[in-house]
Amino acid sequence: MQLGLHITDFTFPGGPATLADGLTKVAVTAEEAGFGRMSVMDHLFQISHFGPAESEMLEAYTTLGYLAARTEKVELLAWVTAVTYREPGLLAKAVSTLDVLSKGRAWLGIGAAWNGEEAEGLGLFFPGTAERFERLEETLQICRQMWSDNDGPYEGKHYHLGRTLNSPQPLSAPRILIGGGGERKTLRLVAKYAQACNLFAGPELEHKLQVLRDHCETEGTDYDAIEKTVMMPLDIGDKGENIPALLEQMRGFAALGVSEVHVSVPNVWETERLELIGRELIPAMAEL
Repeated sequence: MQLGLHITDFTFPGGPATLADGLTKVAVTAEEAGFGRMSVMDHLFQISHFGPAESEMLEAYTTLGYLAARTEKVELLAWVTAVTYREPGLLAKAVSTLDVLSKGRAWLGIGAAWNGEEAEGLGLFFPGTAERFERLEETLQICRQMWSDNDGPYEGKHYHLGRTLNSPQPLSAPRILIGGGGERKTLRLVAKYAQACNLFAGPELEHKLQVLRDHCETEGTDYDAIEKTVMMPLDIGDKGENIPALLEQMRGFAALGVSEVHVSVPNVWETERLELIGRELIPAMAEL
């Protein structure tokens, strides 16, 4: 089992003038500590779980390009892309560019979007839930077509592309992670289109995985081939005193078939925490 780092808070000490260097330090430390993936949110206002809307927030794909230049091994993705914030052809091109410039480390993390407040605030298109899910499925189809040998047109209900040309192609077709645990739509799309799902740690996790298994049977997909990931906050304590309990929790996830836990770390700019996680938690998780 591996650990991934989700960077959610850009209100670094010292303010925006120190953010670039601080983010570099976080990324380099996390990679050296053994985190396998690194992600940022696709939000434009800070979300209430992490702070007020007015807090600093960086645009996702610009930030991922910056992180690609500062790292060498860690896989990179938005966790998760809001489907209506970018037209599908542009999104496929952005992920392709990230993959080429990171030498094959890009994923497409994507979901149906949910933050209507920021979309309204910045004048972004944000239709109702049913339409967003329709657009999510069409976007998945378009991305897969653009990452193939087929550069022909695409005709959908919502999107119409005259030629799905994508040059340069990514070094390999980016793997797709779909975020969310919706049982009728989201997990069906995972079974049909994705290589990974993302669920939240909680009492419903085992049930959600069974729902995904059922959808895989319906779609003719190998359930075991889909990577199961879980997202959660990770607070190891000031001196790592919470690590034994966290490791026990990781054992429970592993027993359910989870292969990656993707975590947000409080005060992530205090990179000593990342170093301690790398020394005491990541090696133990690798043995699960």
